[in-house]
Amino acid sequence: MAPYETDDSTDTGEADELRSGRRRAARYIVPVTVVGVAAATIGLVPALADSGDPNLPKITAQQLLDKVAKSDVQQLSGTVKISTDLGLPDLGGLESSMLSGATKSGDGSSADPTAKLTELATGTHTLRVAADGPDKQKVSLLENAAEYSLIHNGKDVWGYDSQSNEVFHGTTSADTSKSDETRATPKGLTDEALKSVDDTTSVTVDGTEHVAGRDAYKLLIKPKQSGTTVGAISIAVDAKTGLPLKFTLTPASGGAAVVDVGFTQLSLAKPAASTFDFKTPKGAKVTTEDSADATKTAPDHSSKSGKSEDDLGKGLADPTVLGKGWNSIAVLDTGGKGIPTGSSSGGGDLGGFLSSLGDQVKGSFGSGTVYSTRLINALVTDNGKVYVGAVTKSALVKAADAAK
Repeated sequence: MAPYETDDSTDTGEADELRSGRRRAARYIVPVTVVGVAAATIGLVPALADSGDPNLPKITAQQLLDKVAKSDVQQLSGTVKISTDLGLPDLGGLESSMLSGATKSGDGSSADPTAKLTELATGTHTLRVAADGPDKQKVSLLENAAEYSLIHNGKDVWGYDSQSNEVFHGTTSADTSKSDETRATPKGLTDEALKSVDDTTSVTVDGTEHVAGRDAYKLLIKPKQSGTTVGAISIAVDAKTGLPLKFTLTPASGGAAVVDVGFTQLSLAKPAASTFDFKTPKGAKVTTEDSADATKTAPDHSSKSGKSEDDLGKGLADPTVLGKGWNSIAVLDTGGKGIPTGSSSGGGDLGGFLSSLGDQVKGSFGSGTVYSTRLINALVTDNGKVYVGAVTKSALVKAADAAK
């Protein structure tokens, strides 16, 4: 097995643990699905770093990947700038509300991490981060006149929105050294990108640079396959510790980066213990994870058929995957009739609005609508199948035709 290659012999227990981790990610941090899909597989192509500024010893791509894998920075604090430009349609701010609402807790608390940190899916934001081992992390989202903080200390997870003076409290018993609250950092995104290895990708060392006052090598990851929307991933790796300092994903179509996350300030000194302390502010509204979950499963959230949202979710089969590497396409059968258009029976104004956001396509599979961003595209067929991946619209249609 190649270095860092995923073992395909994962047993049922490990698979359940992976699925559980994905569910936790939906609650505690902005989803990084775009990164996981785009960087599904990475191959190795040895290359030497060009001489540059800073002047660092030459290193191969394999050696640099080894350095990243062995990196064990347990303590740090600093500032991270994150910019995301998926090319979502301009709906006057409605797109941000939809992203937040799609994952918002039933109680509507603004302190719920899911409700707040999904804001990172669009625009440019500044985060203050700190970590002291696997049991203590803190991420603060800085806003114009307010701050949102997510703190993990031992078994406790606290979310606090200073603007609304609301608190969210949950607990965890799992090792969170790779927890959801750290996945918006360069290291978290890099870990997602380096989970699998095969020959679909070129990985080279592309010179050196300074990031947050530290010397770094530049690791350049590019697809060998055509048909993907991913252009390249560039990762700045700290020359001394192997810690990823910056992560940039650019689309094949060119233009600004889709995801650009990097430290602007960084200290590897041990943060003060008080950094991870939390005391509920006077007069704050406190929502617990248990009460939020109870609200979600309340009777008034049931569908007309009498089934709850959770029951409907359990009825969906796990997605299958077509293709390989950067051309991987996830296929989900909803068992429904797709998204109704304005001209379809029962589509109405909502159906027409949703249809207007996508492109109507036809093929051997039938007909459907393609919804596009600068990175992820999704085809929703009229018979209820969904094809999604970091691939072009034509690749989705071709996959649907082949799978009909």
